Amino acid sequence: MERVIDGDTIVVSGGERVRYIGIDAPEVGEPFYYEAKQFNEQMVVGKCVKLEKDVSDRDDYGRLLRYVYVDGIFVNGEMVRNGYALAKKYPPDTKYQAYLEKMEGEARRLHKGLWR
Repeated sequence: MERVIDGDTIVVSGGERVRYIGIDAPEVGEPFYYEAKQFNEQMVVGKCVKLEKDVSDRDDYGRLLRYVYVDGIFVNGEMVRNGYALAKKYPPDTKYQAYLEKMEGEARRLHKGLWR
């Protein structure tokens, strides 16, 4: 893992940009942007990430679309569960959408991150 762009995009070794499937984190200038980016950095920087493809390979910006794991932890889900990203459906890539929506509900109930 090379670097974190924001709460839902990283750059892996070789310079390939990877966009996390099924979530949407705040962009620069939006509330919780820095917190989301920092949480993502804590999850992935300096670690070996495992990437899982759904249906689509790339988005309209040429980024790889993937589910991301570190040491067996589902990073996309952790971003949502901790309130640093929303669960957002991007058909046809919806393999874990029900789980991500459940994690968003948990974050809302517990007033985490974006839901404070």
